[in-house]
Amino acid sequence: MALQQQQILKEEIISLKDRYGRSPCLAVIMVGTDQASQVYVRNKERVCQRIGIQSKTYLYDDIEEEALILLIQALNEDDHVDGILIEMPLPKHIKTQRVLETIDSRKDVDGFHPDNIAHLFLGEPGLRPCTPEGMMVMLDNIGYSLEGKEVVVVGRSHIVGKPVALMALNRHATVTICHSRTKNLKEVCQRADVLIVAVGKAKLITASYVKEGAVVLDVGINRDEEGKLCGDVDFEEVQKKAAYITPVPGGVGALTVTMLMKNTIEAYKMKGETSWIID
Repeated sequence: MALQQQQILKEEIISLKDRYGRSPCLAVIMVGTDQASQVYVRNKERVCQRIGIQSKTYLYDDIEEEALILLIQALNEDDHVDGILIEMPLPKHIKTQRVLETIDSRKDVDGFHPDNIAHLFLGEPGLRPCTPEGMMVMLDNIGYSLEGKEVVVVGRSHIVGKPVALMALNRHATVTICHSRTKNLKEVCQRADVLIVAVGKAKLITASYVKEGAVVLDVGINRDEEGKLCGDVDFEEVQKKAAYITPVPGGVGALTVTMLMKNTIEAYKMKGETSWIID
């Protein structure tokens, strides 16, 4: 599904490049030496190259907060940079929220700026958080409407749980958000027509949590006792009951990067419709 979506974006970029005179450009900033994050950055660079987005990568073993703020401000002012992404997590000495709020909301391709969260809350157009948006694309792709459905979200993070709950509400679902203090978690999950799990606990959700014929979207990325990648859902068990279930790896995560590219194109188009500058 991700490759299919990327091909659609690639064709759109070809058309837009003829109109605006250049390709979209994504700037990615990473601070630290986390190997997993480095892999994610390289993956984003490969997808950019595949579909025709220019990429600028800024890698720092360490950087002071003020220097990082100055870099972001410079990228905000750069008319040839359309999207800015900060690879998470940032080192503890850097205030993450301050950094995110420094990004121009029109270039916030992660969809985490307060302005973009407000647009989501109000159901207005804007740049959406990538993982939740990827789940909406998945549902659209299988022709599944959330209208009138009961959606249970396990996890209340700002990155996945809360935004996807808002997206489901905007599609007229009845939404319940569960978390570490939820009582009778199994019983709540059993009500779900759509069960979305994003807590970071390997195989937390077994078949006993899932209603027959439910749609299950697994956002977790963990390693099992054998060191293999797995999700928050016990895939082997749950797939026997679910009408549709996403695997880990190769499920929601593959679409997350694609939605990042989609947001970069949307930011590029918004700029092109106002005051485009071409050298």
